[in-house]
Amino acid sequence: MMHIYAFGSICRGDISFESDIDLLALVNGRDLRIDPDKFSIYSYERISELWRAGNAFAWHLALESKLIYSEDGRDFIHDLGMPSKYINAADDCRRFREIFEAALSSVKKGTPSLVFELSTIFLSIRNIATCFSLSKLPNPTFGRDSARKLGSRSIPLTDATYSILMRARILSIRAMGDDISKENISKIIDELENCRLWINELCKEVEANG
Repeated sequence: MMHIYAFGSICRGDISFESDIDLLALVNGRDLRIDPDKFSIYSYERISELWRAGNAFAWHLALESKLIYSEDGRDFIHDLGMPSKYINAADDCRRFREIFEAALSSVKKGTPSLVFELSTIFLSIRNIATCFSLSKLPNPTFGRDSARKLGSRSIPLTDATYSILMRARILSIRAMGDDISKENISKIIDELENCRLWINELCKEVEANG
């Protein structure tokens, strides 16, 4: 049995030259037809568990995935209905805040893995914004611009700094684009300090919801 879905920017309609094509394969056991370098691979039971837990990724799939192949003619994800209520925002935001803090500390110390750490900062920011939106906003936001789509709670970073972080993400996963100079970093560390305050405020808000 196999079901294949697209999700992410191609389904939201905000695809660009830098976008990945996100593909999900649902299979029973190992399936040699599916390349793990090109697909996110889940069993049907694991996806059902995420649905029951109200996991953030389950909500992402429920709201944005599109069926592109079904071996049995069914839409497995659609048939699951909506996931359970998302209740893990406080824990998830704290976890991503810890990842952000570790990566920022490495950048300040002059890490030799600069692109990787900046990519990690970007992912932390994006995931915190997504978790906050799932917990606090009527319309959750996913994707690379999620931190800039929170209305009055949007991230206090300039477009230039946000662009550097996104560039680091692309360099980290695809080795595409211009390298990031140390001159760039000295200019954005102060902004990342403000970003820390933004993260703490979002964490406080979701913690207030229990």
